[in-house]
Amino acid sequence: MTAEPTTRPPREDVATVRPEASAGAGDVPPRGRWLRLPHYTWSGTLGALLFGGASLMPSLLPRGWVLQGLIAGLTAAIGYGVGVAVAWFVAEVTESRMSAGFRRRAWQVLAVAGPIFAVVMLVFGAIWQRRIHELMGLDAPAGWSSIGIVVLAVVVFALFVGIGRGVRFLGRWFVRLLGRFLPRRVARPLGVLAVTVLVVFLLNGVLFQGLVNAMNSAFSVKDDGTEEGAVEPTAPERSGSPDSLVPWDDLGLQGRNFVGLGPTPEDLEEFSGGPAEQPVRAYVGLASAEDVGDRAALAVRELERAGGFERSVLVVVTTTGTGWVDPAASDSLEYEFNGDTAMVAMQYSYLPSWLSFLVDQVKARDAGRALFDAVYGTWAQLPPDDRPRLYVFGESLGTFGGEAAFSGLADIQNRTDGVLWAGPPNFNALWRDIVADREEGTPEWLPVVDEGRTVRFADAAPDLGRPAGPWGEPRLVYLQNASDPIVWWSPQLILGRPDWLEGDRGPDVSPGMVWLPLVTFWQVTADMAFSTGVPDGHGHKYQADYVDGWAQVAQPPGWTDADTERLRSLVSDG
Repeated sequence: MTAEPTTRPPREDVATVRPEASAGAGDVPPRGRWLRLPHYTWSGTLGALLFGGASLMPSLLPRGWVLQGLIAGLTAAIGYGVGVAVAWFVAEVTESRMSAGFRRRAWQVLAVAGPIFAVVMLVFGAIWQRRIHELMGLDAPAGWSSIGIVVLAVVVFALFVGIGRGVRFLGRWFVRLLGRFLPRRVARPLGVLAVTVLVVFLLNGVLFQGLVNAMNSAFSVKDDGTEEGAVEPTAPERSGSPDSLVPWDDLGLQGRNFVGLGPTPEDLEEFSGGPAEQPVRAYVGLASAEDVGDRAALAVRELERAGGFERSVLVVVTTTGTGWVDPAASDSLEYEFNGDTAMVAMQYSYLPSWLSFLVDQVKARDAGRALFDAVYGTWAQLPPDDRPRLYVFGESLGTFGGEAAFSGLADIQNRTDGVLWAGPPNFNALWRDIVADREEGTPEWLPVVDEGRTVRFADAAPDLGRPAGPWGEPRLVYLQNASDPIVWWSPQLILGRPDWLEGDRGPDVSPGMVWLPLVTFWQVTADMAFSTGVPDGHGHKYQADYVDGWAQVAQPPGWTDADTERLRSLVSDG
């Protein structure tokens, strides 16, 4: 007797939605299939709901409905992929499949529970957003914004899921193509590997680099402009003047803002009540020289020509992205020293700060190192009693470039008279090493290191006075708002809970913010693009705190707390 062969029922994905048997494929003409709405799996839809709802939880910064809709749609698409992957894995391991009846009941439950969950999360999301807006002194979003969030999220979700399905279709097509020549067991992994490599190459190579080049070209056109109020200087102490080695047209947009604006000697005299000097501002744009070393050498010659080495204070500035120097930082220093200052900077990119943060790290590092080494080389040859005090300043990616000039904290102490850095990115090696050595019990967003003898951190100006122990010289200050996404963004947020969410929260960080895998990463990533669209003292804005930062680092002669308060008001109003 021979046993009848057992036949395994056709494989049915544990999470795939299929039309009922009565609506078979033969009932739909081939062309009509293209007109059907896309089908989504049950497990993927569940993942999309959970991830999309979680994205409504608060992040570091307040969000409008457009940004929230984009984040929710993208996060829901990720959740859909996670749900499908989990269902596939479970099906492969257990070899179990949903029956048609169970699948129908599962969809019925989700059809009821899903909308309820979405409404609950939208309500809580509105409450959370109202709270974080209040923490930063902003008006709460309008009630109708929840509708906009839902509509935009659905569109973004459908778009990204469609892209994912297109990639899957490409993979299957390639596997079938290879299957004509190779066994299936060989064709399938080779096909998947080939498509994966192709997608990574396109995203990280062709498309990414093409996008960066396109953005560089687009922003280089903007770099030719001049903002309102910035005028070509006539004073020889400024780059771009008739006496300058660097023509006005070569400075770039931000270079022209830097030398064409700022307090005049009359402004400084009005504030101080005494005679003031014209501050020296030396700047070199990307158009001035091709090589970063040549630009740094030109910047030193320009600084010498303008008399920068003859001032009492000299600051080497590593700029952000497009070459921007925060006017609050430069103006504050010049008011505190009544114009007896010199600042030197150079441009290394056309891209705005948040884009440079992602793609121009190498350029920032090379620029910071080249400029400081060039200035220091000339400064060190001057007689010790006849040279200015040498300081370093940078904001955002500029702190990364500034740190690159030094081998460590001891090198900073040996070669500078002090450093002021604001909004350091999380990948800064020196910053990470210093923060890692913080005293036990102090939070990452406001650490205390070595009882504050050399380095101090500040979320707000009063933090510079803590701890109460002695503060030697030279001094290093990091300004870092607890709500600054530039400081706290890291790829580690994808799968790891950050230290800055442990223990006490910063004063403007929502108590409702929690870490969620993948979700928190995308939320903080989105926060970066809008990190300066908040009031001063929050996010990536440090305007008034520069006054206190320079007062503590450089310690201008005769400066008082009353002067600090007056200048904070002036800088904030500006």
